[in-house]
Amino acid sequence: MKVIHVKKKNQLILTSFSLGTGGTINSGVAMRAVLCLVLLALIWSTAGCGIDSHRQEQAHRPLIQTLGPSPVEEKPSEERNVYDLVVLGARQEVVRKVIYDASYLKIDYPGGDVPPEGGACTDVVVRAFRHGGIDLQKLIHEDMRDYFELYPQNWGLQGPDTNIDHRRVPNQMRFFTRYGQSLPLLVEGDDLSTWQWGDVVYWRFPNGLEHCGIISDRRNRKGVPLAIHNAGMAREEDCLAKWEIIGHFRYPPVDYTSPSSGTMQIKTKS
Repeated sequence: MKVIHVKKKNQLILTSFSLGTGGTINSGVAMRAVLCLVLLALIWSTAGCGIDSHRQEQAHRPLIQTLGPSPVEEKPSEERNVYDLVVLGARQEVVRKVIYDASYLKIDYPGGDVPPEGGACTDVVVRAFRHGGIDLQKLIHEDMRDYFELYPQNWGLQGPDTNIDHRRVPNQMRFFTRYGQSLPLLVEGDDLSTWQWGDVVYWRFPNGLEHCGIISDRRNRKGVPLAIHNAGMAREEDCLAKWEIIGHFRYPPVDYTSPSSGTMQIKTKS
């Protein structure tokens, strides 16, 4: 295999390409290349959340260095509530520059996680809530174990799977619909005030794939909150209204005590 590139104005231009022998494309190599592309597509869709062209934009765009003050970070640690901790947990993904990876992996239960340097959009949500003392892996598994038929049947499974169920957008949305507070989807008018930090947002990309993130405590000049998400690399940015919003939840939905006290009252719905 021979590839010759000419560098011009910071771009690589393919000028010569030969594969196999005799100047012809080897069919076996070509078939393996196609299979690799198919496998990559399956990996990206495994966790039920996807990426669109925004991922390519992110890969080349520098991280925003100045996002403005963070009300949560200015709070004394002893005064932070669950929603504050969820935001801080999500922000850790940005600090670590976690790369998007929705691969299916066997993980521990409860408290299991994929390697920290990678993760899907749903892992931002899972890790954020874990930082707030809430294990979505355990909660979603227990609910699916008891009410499996009420959850999306999109993957041909006969029962719950602790390795992946909590990492799928449809399952997270069903759990929050059942046990969280469902909130308005619009980001304007009176509905704008319903978007509070620590909320969970779910989007649908133009290509039909679903995505999710955590609402930040920072807002843009118009008062619209930023979002913390991973569509290529974990970021905190002004993107809430960029895609179609299909879900907006607050969890837990009622008053609660500090996680440090070891108690938390969560209202549940059937």
